[in-house]
Amino acid sequence: MSIDAFPEVRSAGPRDSGLRFPAGFTFGSATASYQVEGATGEDGRAPSIWDTFSHASGNVCNGDTGNLACDHYHRWEQDLDLMADLGLGAYRFSIAWPRIIPTGRGAVNRAGIDFYSRLVDGLLERGIRPVATLYHWDLPQVLEDAGGWPVRETADAFAEYAAVLGTALGDRVHTWTTLNEPWCTAYLGYSQGGHAPGRREPAAALAAVHHLNLAHGRALEALRATSTGSPQYSVTLNLHVARGDAEAVRRIEAVGNRAFTGPMLEGVYDDDLIADTASVTDWSFVQDGDLARIRQPIDVLGVNYYSTNTVRMWDGTSSRQSHDGHKPAAGGSAWPGSDDVVEFVEQAGPRTAMGWNIDPDGLLDLLLSLRERYPAQPLMITENGAAFDDVAGADGSVHDRARIEYLRRHLTVAHRAIEHGVDLRGYFVWSLLDNFEWGYGYTKRFGIVRVDFDDQRRTVKDSGHWFRELATTGVIPR
Repeated sequence: MSIDAFPEVRSAGPRDSGLRFPAGFTFGSATASYQVEGATGEDGRAPSIWDTFSHASGNVCNGDTGNLACDHYHRWEQDLDLMADLGLGAYRFSIAWPRIIPTGRGAVNRAGIDFYSRLVDGLLERGIRPVATLYHWDLPQVLEDAGGWPVRETADAFAEYAAVLGTALGDRVHTWTTLNEPWCTAYLGYSQGGHAPGRREPAAALAAVHHLNLAHGRALEALRATSTGSPQYSVTLNLHVARGDAEAVRRIEAVGNRAFTGPMLEGVYDDDLIADTASVTDWSFVQDGDLARIRQPIDVLGVNYYSTNTVRMWDGTSSRQSHDGHKPAAGGSAWPGSDDVVEFVEQAGPRTAMGWNIDPDGLLDLLLSLRERYPAQPLMITENGAAFDDVAGADGSVHDRARIEYLRRHLTVAHRAIEHGVDLRGYFVWSLLDNFEWGYGYTKRFGIVRVDFDDQRRTVKDSGHWFRELATTGVIPR
């Protein structure tokens, strides 16, 4: 849905600073386990698919791996002090499944539980709400060896893993998030091949979509049964904002968005999604009762937003543009069922260092369209941020004005969405730290805190100081 459908918002005119967010609005930051923790072979942790993928030649820029990353596993207290200094109200982190259950199913690694227990306690001691994501892409390699997300048993294992964490941490975690961006897990991991495990099997990707959805529902059941506190429950999706030809937009929204929101929020896979992908799979992996288990009530829907797409139907004669949105082309397609008919049109700038276009109105489009379709569903922006080619001074300082402007513009439209009826509860900047950026390794920096990867020194960037003022006052700084 285009912003043109909301003339009262479009005509509001430009605003850029001095706006106050409602009382209770959460300002936080986010990281992911494989991107920051390091210590991949310590204290009983077993390999994940990203350990295997990043150690294979040619998969990651410069042959980088997450072996050390930001060394957060050893520096977590320093990092929590940094979060407190930045005034963060919440910290969204992910838990490494192979650190908790190294064999994927079965014996629990006490050292892994203890690490996250210390982390959660440390956050609470500093007045920071723990927002824990169960899965941010680091599947135990042993489960991938058994078939990975395309097989149903992985959802079974995920439910068991969720029960372990609910029992161990469910008295203290403020918000549980089941999955982060299952679109990336399914399509980039199992069809496009640019993310771990690097497979290019479109039918397997669609099976992974369903089993991720099922894992979400079953994990919520397990968390509710084992958590003894009063946590909130959520999932985080990277919903695509597509513009262009109506039919091309419909196809991208079907496989990219409604393949997840349909079952999770409505208990259905839409007929057009099934029809679009009929040449790839017959969806026989969906069993009786699955959709009812997937559709579990959630307290908040997490929304990750970075950029938009422009698409059109391919006429079959011209050379085609392809797009995966996350790393250099790996040879497969991230859009099973539509990859041979939809073309991604090159976007106008400006762009971030990732090559992603900067379009805050896309975030507004997304929030307003979610309000229209799911008016009773509270929302949270769980990732938004930008990589730029930061230049550090001799003291490590970074004057990253471009990142400040990016954040200011996106927070402005978030505020505007609230004014127009969106039940938006918070904003998490991506990322707290410069870190291992998946296929790009350490070549892209998203952090509001600079990490010197030679000595692990942390330095708050100008954007971090700017975000501190926002988080402590609730007002977009001028």
